[in-house]
Amino acid sequence: MISRAVKTDLRRAYKLMRARTGHQHWWPGETPFEICVGAILTQNTAWTNVERAIANLKTARVLEAAEMFALPEAKLAELIRPAGYFNVKARRLRSFLRVLVGEFSGDLKKLFAGETSVVRERLLAVNGIGPETADSMLLYAGGHGSFVIDAYTKRIFQRHGWCGAEVKYDKLKSLCESALNQKTGVARLDYWQDYHAQLVMVGKHHCRTREPRCDECPLKRLLPRTAKFSA
Repeated sequence: MISRAVKTDLRRAYKLMRARTGHQHWWPGETPFEICVGAILTQNTAWTNVERAIANLKTARVLEAAEMFALPEAKLAELIRPAGYFNVKARRLRSFLRVLVGEFSGDLKKLFAGETSVVRERLLAVNGIGPETADSMLLYAGGHGSFVIDAYTKRIFQRHGWCGAEVKYDKLKSLCESALNQKTGVARLDYWQDYHAQLVMVGKHHCRTREPRCDECPLKRLLPRTAKFSA
């Protein structure tokens, strides 16, 4: 059961973050398919590297399911080299494409059709797609209400006392979805998309692993009074 204090803090946090930076209009991607590809490529790397890899795919005119699936794996790996772990990620992309093209005729609408929990399990069954990647695809490409938890979220929540240090992914996801359920439909989808994007901004620029910039952070007023972090 989520406490009223945590729920209040989480809702207030969004207002503070958005007031500082405005709506983020995230995820950066021109099509749902590009968003899915980006969700796989961003595993264990910075987004700037993903942008370079996606630019290569666009230049090669293979940022479509059928075209990309037709590529030899070695060629795909070379194109996505800037994203790092390119051989591993090429295999993961191929695994995703094998399902998308082989079982759903390359149609993302068909892949994302159904109850959120069912589609999530469908994605998690694909080799190389874990909870964070699946939820990113669901929330940003599939139009499903499935909150994304990443390293930034965990760090921010732990430092503000909103969750424990050993909290599991699904428990933190459930906490967020329970606390941030005051909207419905398209409004809630946009709210969850932008909330995650705002947390990314805070994590990148303020709530850093080392040398956190708490004094400049929009969430400073929500920190516990006894909070101290090493510089």
